[in-house]
Amino acid sequence: MRGPHQIWRLIRTGATFERTGAMAAVLDAVDAPIRLRVAARVMGWPFRWLGYKGDPTLPPITRAITALGPAYIKFGQILSTRADVVGPELAGQLRMLQDRLPPFPTAIAKAAIEAELRAPVDQLFSEFSEPVAAASIAQVHRARVRETGREVAVKVVRPGIGAAFKRDIDAFHFGARLIELLSPGTRRLRPRDVVSHFEQTVMGEQDLRLEAAAASEFSENTAQDAGFQVPLPHWSLSGRRVMTADWAEGLPMGDREALIAAGHDTRDLARRVIQLFLSHALRDGFFHADMHHGNLKVAANGDIIAYDFGIMGEIDEYTRRVYAQILYGFIQRDYRLVARVHFEAGYVPRDRDEAAFARALRAVGEPIFGADASRISMGNLLAYLFEVTERFGMPTRTELILLQRTMVVVEGVARSIDPQLNIWQAAKPVVSDYIKASIGPKAAISDMGQIVQTVGRYGPLLPRIVEQILWERAHPEQAAAARAPRRRSGWGLAVIAALSLAAGLGIGLSL
Repeated sequence: MRGPHQIWRLIRTGATFERTGAMAAVLDAVDAPIRLRVAARVMGWPFRWLGYKGDPTLPPITRAITALGPAYIKFGQILSTRADVVGPELAGQLRMLQDRLPPFPTAIAKAAIEAELRAPVDQLFSEFSEPVAAASIAQVHRARVRETGREVAVKVVRPGIGAAFKRDIDAFHFGARLIELLSPGTRRLRPRDVVSHFEQTVMGEQDLRLEAAAASEFSENTAQDAGFQVPLPHWSLSGRRVMTADWAEGLPMGDREALIAAGHDTRDLARRVIQLFLSHALRDGFFHADMHHGNLKVAANGDIIAYDFGIMGEIDEYTRRVYAQILYGFIQRDYRLVARVHFEAGYVPRDRDEAAFARALRAVGEPIFGADASRISMGNLLAYLFEVTERFGMPTRTELILLQRTMVVVEGVARSIDPQLNIWQAAKPVVSDYIKASIGPKAAISDMGQIVQTVGRYGPLLPRIVEQILWERAHPEQAAAARAPRRRSGWGLAVIAALSLAAGLGIGLSL
């Protein structure tokens, strides 16, 4: 339940950040204003002794977050998607945050499986291992299906995790409101929306049927992508709290030495990671939004394997075209094009100077393009771009932030196995092909076809709609008078319905 009583939970959080030394690091990283700094220290320093100690071998921020538990770990990971909120430096630290929770007993996992699938584990699986991975929301077991002999991964949600997350999420909502109150400038970054996004994400991740559906859709979209694998879910062995999927073996994407020793071409792998991500985002509008090292492996045949589909990104066709044009404009160093696309899409207020915005974008792009390939960084570009868009009053666009954040993560993965990767050269063919397919003559014909289909569906209603519009234009006073009674009638009907409902309840209670 949200409310002032959540202050105690925030005090405990502040005390833990103070005790672990994370408070100063976070405030500096986000360049917090003085009022927010004072409030944070007041809520933390006097109660420092109440904070959790955490693991002293960990860096301060990681130490504090892991000490506070699953919801904070997950929130830290989600915040790593919002460099516009926490800053690029802190977002980079949060991306390194790993789930450091101990696994829960296998006996409890088996009991959860039996309750969910309504059958004994030994009847479903001929082999069932101890946990092979444990995260903030679920853990994974390696198993073998008794009926088919197929090797699978069985993911089981932690017991009681829903209630634990709910308590902390309520505190996050209260904290976000407090931050907006103490620092009005943060409202542009919509901290309350960030917490709401987090809440939706973790609630969705606790229903493994949704993850199975995402994996299934992602697999269908990428079936023709050479060198890419998605472990398929087994629907008959999956439910709300349990998901069974194909077991896929491979080397960790982040282990460059192991990949080289196994004979893999790391330069090709790095290029393919970038191109696959962009293909999924631009071609399909449905992409893996958590493509860090832990969720990517390389199979013996060189295929890239993706895991964990709890966080997926989705963008509509119009936004895809806008994003592609922005990327293409940067690749071509056509800053006037990038500025024009921002204005046409409504990302920058129309009362701002487009030419000045183009020059500001040039100041973002040129230092990066003038650098050595190993220093060309999407992360740096986005950091500068956030500064520019803030100065020109561009509001935060959540769907683009998730896409941009994933691009930064994918770049980090690719650079870890090929430090000399030129991300722009890798991205150019995918972006160019998409623009040719989506903005050229064929795309225009396709768009017109969709317009005709849409108009056709409303065809029988069009004469009546046109007649009504023309009549209202020709008789504005009568149209206004005709609309007014309808509004009053609507309120009247609502009142009558409410009174009838109340009367019905009263009669029911009296009986």
